[in-house]
Amino acid sequence: MTELRNVEMDSARFRARILVIGLTVLLAFMLVVARLVFLQVVRHDDLAEQAESNRTAILPVVPNRGLILDRNGVVLATNYAAYTLEITPSKAGNVDKTIEALTEILEIHPRDKRRFKRLREDSRSFDSLPIRTRLSDEEVARFVAQRYRFPGVDVKARLFRSYPLGDVASHAIGYIGRINQREKERIEDSENQANYRGTEYIGKLGIEQSFEAQLHGITGVDQMETSAGGRAVRRLNSFPATPGHTIALTLDIKLQKMVEDLFGERRGALVAIDPRNGEVLALVSKPTFDPNLFVEGIDQENWATLNESIDKPLLNRALRGTYPPGSTYKPFMGLAALETGKRTPGSITHDGGSWTFGGHTFRSHGDHGLGAVDLYRSIVQSSNVYYYQLANDMGVDAMHDFMKPLGFGQLTGIDLNGELRGVLPSQEWKRKTYRRPEQKKWYAGETISLGIGQGYNNFTMLQLAYATATLANGGTQYRPHLGMATIDAVTRERRPIEQPAPASMGYKPSHVEAVRRAMVGVTQGGTSTRVFAGAGYVSAGKTGTAQAVTIGQKDKYNAARLQERQRDHALYIAFAPADNPQIAVAVIVENAGFGGAHAAPIARRVFDYWLLGQYPSEQDMAAMRKGQAMAPIGQPRAVADISLPER
Repeated sequence: MTELRNVEMDSARFRARILVIGLTVLLAFMLVVARLVFLQVVRHDDLAEQAESNRTAILPVVPNRGLILDRNGVVLATNYAAYTLEITPSKAGNVDKTIEALTEILEIHPRDKRRFKRLREDSRSFDSLPIRTRLSDEEVARFVAQRYRFPGVDVKARLFRSYPLGDVASHAIGYIGRINQREKERIEDSENQANYRGTEYIGKLGIEQSFEAQLHGITGVDQMETSAGGRAVRRLNSFPATPGHTIALTLDIKLQKMVEDLFGERRGALVAIDPRNGEVLALVSKPTFDPNLFVEGIDQENWATLNESIDKPLLNRALRGTYPPGSTYKPFMGLAALETGKRTPGSITHDGGSWTFGGHTFRSHGDHGLGAVDLYRSIVQSSNVYYYQLANDMGVDAMHDFMKPLGFGQLTGIDLNGELRGVLPSQEWKRKTYRRPEQKKWYAGETISLGIGQGYNNFTMLQLAYATATLANGGTQYRPHLGMATIDAVTRERRPIEQPAPASMGYKPSHVEAVRRAMVGVTQGGTSTRVFAGAGYVSAGKTGTAQAVTIGQKDKYNAARLQERQRDHALYIAFAPADNPQIAVAVIVENAGFGGAHAAPIARRVFDYWLLGQYPSEQDMAAMRKGQAMAPIGQPRAVADISLPER
């Protein structure tokens, strides 16, 4: 018997299937629409940016670094363009084999390989590192012809820093070098991270470091259309970089070079300041070094020569060398005596050639007495006994409190990094410095030698020049500075660099005048008379001799029996003209002996240059380099006739 189908039930089942399929299709369609809405509307901006980035590349445009000029517009630091051969390790495969293959085309010296290795150790694998710099056009052509053989190797045109005067004023100007890992981390944590995209070099020392923000400029960008392989096709947009500002310094580079030449092979430092405004006219540290060695990365041989030299050419002696001031401290001690009421200008101390305290005898130099000594004679004849007794009467803390505002043992605030404080002793200083209880205690006998600038006293030549300028200026203090003005590279607008307002020490004018009159006596009938014979101006000064090693009280100083580096340092402080000071100087010649014979003659030539426009004769320069001249020898030349040699 044939079974009849239930048509109505089949129709219902079919409609149910159609409904399920329809709902499934509708749901799928809605999911597609929702996804499209999400991609086209919600994530439109993000995806559009990604698509654009796949089509374009944003390349940083590194700005030209600003120039550095002296006060007269002489270029001290500039830039030059050159081709470099660079390797990106992450793209080059076997780097060692790549370099060996490159040597078949170009000359690559062992020092180039060593420098590249050192740079590679300090850089990331995707950084482009130079293996050869300053390629000639012929070398560029030879490489380009075989470029296909060297993935990850490119020729790039770059700007390099140049210091046209070589080692002149190198400690003041400083140098730039490749950014190391520590500097990268510091930049990444700063607000300037974006501005340093693409930048590989940064100021490392001196003005280059202190004025990095002004010299660097503002990084630009190029928006480039790229192919699927990442090659640039065309420039879509461009925002040019803004070059760094030019920095005009207070330095007179011709004066700076003259002083460096006067030192010859001798070690030492000199700081010359305009007391009327704090401008540093010369900041000399000898020996010097050539900053050009550091621009491309210094090689191992030159680094070892500089770093291991017993003469320490990398040490900025003007800023970081600390020395006992010796008798150059006496004018400031004399002023302290007057200001604190411990002495009057006419107070008499008997100088018998030595002074005894607590069973210990403190000698006067020469072991001969000066008899009755007042303030004037104590400075002109450089009496030690006068200041032994004065130091004992004042005490260490009173001396500290008077000398501190003058800048001794303090940071002057000069616009260079790395300044040292030195040591201005006090009882508190000793308690903080030493560990053992017996070392922490201040003994009365330790105070005595402080009065003549010995003992724990240790100051920089910058501090000594700063204090001398303050004294010359009647007690008005200007912060020393090297930066004079910035010059906009685009508009050429010159803007003076603002300095803090001057501070008054509040000294009694008659006290300052008494000390200044005695310092004039030093040059007219005292320890530097021979040096300033025939000068066309009247200057005020004070000679000093500071011990490099301690000589026993029972022993006599004999330079001939000591090794050269154990002999006394020669110092001199001065300002001129005495009645209207325009320049103040502090100078030290290490291990040279008497300040009047070796330091004062350099100060004389500085004053002749600045006040009279006179440059030493060749004969005088030769004698000065050997430390064999007092007053100038021969016919001086006009400063205007002297030209600066460039590299």
